[in-house]
Amino acid sequence: MRAASEALWEALHPVGVSWIGFYEIAGENNAHGADPGRAMVLGPHRDKPACSPIGLNGACGRAWRERRTLVIADVAHLGDGYVACDPRDRSELVIPCFHADGSCWGVLDADSFDAACFDEFDAWRLATFLVAAGLSAADRGGEIDVI
Repeated sequence: MRAASEALWEALHPVGVSWIGFYEIAGENNAHGADPGRAMVLGPHRDKPACSPIGLNGACGRAWRERRTLVIADVAHLGDGYVACDPRDRSELVIPCFHADGSCWGVLDADSFDAACFDEFDAWRLATFLVAAGLSAADRGGEIDVI
């Protein structure tokens, strides 16, 4: 995950990504003190601090719960359900990551200060990258919701 975060940051920061990283479902005895199975905790990321733990709400929690990729053109459309780690963020892309058995272990989250920074092609490219990097099962892509 660390190498993937670094590679994605280097590739995507120049085109508008302000933050990228992983959130994992909290396990037993996690270092964050999060409720196991009921919260997500921050994994490897770039390039600034982020919220952790975040519960299972917000875009990351929704993508994990629904097993669906979210392409969010304007985070203001999420209303009270949005977890704002940086109030400057305007758009977000969240991709669930799957084990081979179909269980979802976490998400890849990308943010941008620009509205409509991400599209369905970006979602597909990053999901393909996750499979190639061994971070998500090839036959478990999830569907895409454009918000």
